[in-house]
Amino acid sequence: MKHFRSPHSCRSACLPHPDLSRTSRTSFLAAALALALVLALFARVPADSAPEIVDDVAVALQQTADQQAPAPAGETRIQTVVNRWVEGASNAIFGVLFFDVSGGSFRSTVIDRDSRLPVLDESGNPKTATQALPLLIVVLLFGGIFFTIYYRFVNIRGFRHSIDVVRGRFDKAEDEGEVSHFRALTSALSATVGLGNIAGVAIAVSLGGPGAVFWMLVTAFFGMASKFSCCTLGQMYRQVNADGTISGGPMYYLDRGLAERGGFFKPLGKVLAIAAAIMVMGAAVGGGNLFQANQSYAIVEYVFDLKYQHASAIYGVIAALLVGAVIIGGIKRIGAATSRIVPLMAGVYILGCLVVILSHADKVPGALALIVREAFAADALYGGFIGVLVMGVRRAAFSNEAGIGSAAIAHSAARTNEPVREGIVGLLEPFIDTIVICMMTAIVVIVTGVYDIHGAEKAAIMATAHHAPEGAVLTAVAFGQVVSWFPYILAAAVVLFAYSTMISWCYYGERGWIYLFDHWGGIGLRSVILYRLFFVFCVFVGAVANLGPIIDLSDALLLSMAFPNILGMILLAPLVKKKTDDYFARLRAGKMPVVR
Repeated sequence: MKHFRSPHSCRSACLPHPDLSRTSRTSFLAAALALALVLALFARVPADSAPEIVDDVAVALQQTADQQAPAPAGETRIQTVVNRWVEGASNAIFGVLFFDVSGGSFRSTVIDRDSRLPVLDESGNPKTATQALPLLIVVLLFGGIFFTIYYRFVNIRGFRHSIDVVRGRFDKAEDEGEVSHFRALTSALSATVGLGNIAGVAIAVSLGGPGAVFWMLVTAFFGMASKFSCCTLGQMYRQVNADGTISGGPMYYLDRGLAERGGFFKPLGKVLAIAAAIMVMGAAVGGGNLFQANQSYAIVEYVFDLKYQHASAIYGVIAALLVGAVIIGGIKRIGAATSRIVPLMAGVYILGCLVVILSHADKVPGALALIVREAFAADALYGGFIGVLVMGVRRAAFSNEAGIGSAAIAHSAARTNEPVREGIVGLLEPFIDTIVICMMTAIVVIVTGVYDIHGAEKAAIMATAHHAPEGAVLTAVAFGQVVSWFPYILAAAVVLFAYSTMISWCYYGERGWIYLFDHWGGIGLRSVILYRLFFVFCVFVGAVANLGPIIDLSDALLLSMAFPNILGMILLAPLVKKKTDDYFARLRAGKMPVVR
């Protein structure tokens, strides 16, 4: 028999409904301050000073489509119909996600990256274009600032305590849950630390300049509060299944949490929860599986120059077997695997980055100064202030997934009776993913100068790249400048990143499956093996197939999770704040003894 943890029936961590009249005033003040900061950032520059800069995500998606999409002449009629439908769906979703909320206010001169001169139109005048301010970016940034202010900078005051919790100093064997705080953290990190930390950062710096790194770090700082919020809610409304396993995440706290408010919020919560479950399943199969298998093989193919006809099939079979061996054991086996893989892969990659950085140690002070200086400069090549700012926010948001809500699924399984404690663990994710690992990649591509490679030189490099993503190739070039065999280290790190991402995203997707199918006679848990088998099959397919527009749709579903999740978290923020204040009050009073 399954049951939900009620946020009002657990021990001292869970309290009655707060005084909404008081907390609503606080929420309004935090929202107003967050909105003011967002507007101040995006209104800092005049409309005519921001040249066009291409979206790093759009470039990556287009590159994938160009490299992988089968030629129309080779498509069957069914493939053509399916591809057109999928493309139409993904284009419609992206149209909403990247809707320009500035209304085209930022028009500017287009700069040619090779000559670094303005592009002229037919009449000889500088060509102008619109610099979009995407709705998704504003929503994610607003959410991060709102939660940081509303929870009184929990990302600062809870940081030291989060390290103590991860070290196991507050672990209690008798607490309800499946994995330790540390394994919940590594499971969630394995889903976010991946190709984006390598390829995505290199592209972002190449297109947005070194100044984008500064705004990437600022966004990650605010994102820590978003992670805290969703991971706390994930614990508060998690479900204990009939077999003792845990199900949690945005679909559960949107459903149960908003239902508690009654009235219009109950059906709203159900709609948002179902949407979140569908989105997380789609994102798991696409971006968390097919894309990881496909692009990790592409990088291995590039680095090792594989020419064997069936190499991709062999890679796919091995990857599928390794993924299946772990996911069949659920979150306990996933947590055990990621607790070893994540420290190993992060350590190997960071060590490689440090070797590259130390070999260019004389350039590091200049690189850091460049990051700060160009963050506020109106450099036309990189889009001026607005272009650099938007590029940095995008990279951070897409790398650590703060505000998306996916991490709450893994953290829901943590062994604790203190929901806020797991939220404090969750805030470490953006710090590790973006402020540490992404920053390492950024420094590497800046000090080696590969971010500034354009034109014929870049074309020559990419001519040998097979299907490998551009950003990963540029990072491999940077590694290869120091030691010729360092790209092999990078390839190993990418494979580990992709593998850990796949096993964690399988768990995310199957929790969405369980939530949805529990509405049909409670068959979610009983039928989850079908989802796992399908997921393993998709690992093989991803390594050998041309994916086409399916990846675009998957990415659109993942990013769309931000809208229901942030809306729900803001509506439930008063309850989280009440618990947070109580938790820190008891911590300061010494009422939480250290176990070990």
